Amino acid sequence: MVHRTDVNCVLKGRLFHDRREIPVETIRIRYVNDQIERLTYIEGKSDWIDLRAAEDVEMKKGEFRLISLGVAMELPEGYEAHVVPRSSTFKNFGLIQANHMGVVDSSYRGDNDIWHFCALAVRDTQIHVGDRICQFRIMKNQPRIVFEETAHLEGCDRGGFGSTGRR
Repeated sequence: MVHRTDVNCVLKGRLFHDRREIPVETIRIRYVNDQIERLTYIEGKSDWIDLRAAEDVEMKKGEFRLISLGVAMELPEGYEAHVVPRSSTFKNFGLIQANHMGVVDSSYRGDNDIWHFCALAVRDTQIHVGDRICQFRIMKNQPRIVFEETAHLEGCDRGGFGSTGRR
């Protein structure tokens, strides 16, 4: 799908008007409950979209829990979603994402394929319905790759792992 829009920009103090096509992907979404705010894409702010807890959760330090995000989506073919904590998730809730980054591929698309946040509590905490605990973006799938074995690489050595120092 292509969306036509008028784009105005200022360059070196002069206003330019450009009519161009901007591709738009459509994602079908099912909300599990009516308690969470509907997802929106905010043009120009960030291409990461916040996800909210769809349930009240109380966790003790050291406890693991899958927190429902209250949505199931049909991602476009050839795309996957990357789900990561928001920058404030650790500070506000004492949670880390146990699987570091969640990856949702486009085959996870049924009514019961509800997205979750894999949370590990580092302190006692409470999460309420509607709390923004993570964010996602969609990315094109990696292209097909062929590995070519070689005895030597042509690139310059940087000195190995951890070689750039502390400062």
